[in-house]
Amino acid sequence: MNTEKSQLLFEKSRNIIPGGVNSPVRAYKSVGMTPPFIKSAQGSKIIDVDGNEYIDYVGSWGPMILGHAHPEVVSEIKRACEDGTSYGAPTEKELMLAEIIIDAVPSVEMVRMVSSGTEAVMSAVRVARGFTGRDKVLKFEGCYHGHSDGLLAKAGSGLLTTGVPDSAGVPADYVKNTIVAPYNDCDELENIFKRYANDLAAVIVEPVAGNMGVVQPKEGFLALVRELTLKHGVILIFDEVITGFRVSFKGAQGYFEIEPDMTVFGKIIGGGMPVGAYGGRKEIMSVISPIGPVYQAGTLSGNPIAMAAGIKTLEILRDNPHIYKSIEEKAVELEKALLDSSKQYGIPLKVNRMGSLLSGFFTGEDVTDLKTAMKCDVEHFRKYFRNMLQSGIYMAPSQFEAIFVSSAHGKEDIEKTISAVDYAFSKL
Repeated sequence: MNTEKSQLLFEKSRNIIPGGVNSPVRAYKSVGMTPPFIKSAQGSKIIDVDGNEYIDYVGSWGPMILGHAHPEVVSEIKRACEDGTSYGAPTEKELMLAEIIIDAVPSVEMVRMVSSGTEAVMSAVRVARGFTGRDKVLKFEGCYHGHSDGLLAKAGSGLLTTGVPDSAGVPADYVKNTIVAPYNDCDELENIFKRYANDLAAVIVEPVAGNMGVVQPKEGFLALVRELTLKHGVILIFDEVITGFRVSFKGAQGYFEIEPDMTVFGKIIGGGMPVGAYGGRKEIMSVISPIGPVYQAGTLSGNPIAMAAGIKTLEILRDNPHIYKSIEEKAVELEKALLDSSKQYGIPLKVNRMGSLLSGFFTGEDVTDLKTAMKCDVEHFRKYFRNMLQSGIYMAPSQFEAIFVSSAHGKEDIEKTISAVDYAFSKL
């Protein structure tokens, strides 16, 4: 595999971009490689600047559920661009996308568009504090909610990959109101509520954790979170940046039939373009400026290009419910291939899957929280990742991320991936 151009670009980038990348996990530091620089993408494939083609299971970290450059989505983007790329003013498209989200997700009665998942989480937490008049927020170990100062505590994703438990530059005062609990630990959750219930503004949780690898909620965990928050007047925020419109059209909350007070959405609602949103009950959302005292603003919020891409993406998902069944079936095939190969070659592996999301953990212990996730053999993952990439399979360069299956992955893609899995395990 030729990587000459990628290596050259990476060396140049390192001189003018911190680490040579604009998001840490892209650096391939944890797998000891030079990241491929991507030139183009179409359907299930991406092509790097050296001409190497890969089957893509990153999907821009989840939102490309229809695959890359879906013709109907691209057509809407082109049409929107012809009318101008940004106005900083209200558009009908903002209303149209908001209506689709509200119709799909019963817990959301009003929604505010922003430009990223981090911005959406930061804003939702501010709204929860403004609504309740309380300061403290409870989050769970291994759940990543963006890089806002108050939530960079025991976070997942790139922070786990790089071995950074927190972040420099965050004053202690910013995190003093953040309480961190183990994910899936009902006893500790009840203990925290006994101590802090009257001080908690919000509990924020990934209903299916996706940033320490895919970790499903244990039976009764989300129900207990909902019960305790309702009992004590605490706002329950579901971070569905990964699971929203991915686990089901109604998100994880629709799958588990548990309604939060607020929900955060990510790039999937913009067809993979830079967009986010937060929404919830009307009485809560009504505290947001200009009708309430909680200030939040953004010049690019509701960008017409992102709105056009999002409308078409969600319309396709809404009108073709078989997509969810199809991508889950493909994920099941990959899950079986991973487990079969691990058994054949005697490599300890656990696979967690939720719909079209899955993670293979190099451990013999069930992965149910951050503590068990961190017991994985990252050296095994590093070798496995290298072998998969050499076979033309593009995955996240981290043990603590998910594989995302899209509707663009065809039978040949799955068969080639299964063969690559067997080869990768045979080399371990």
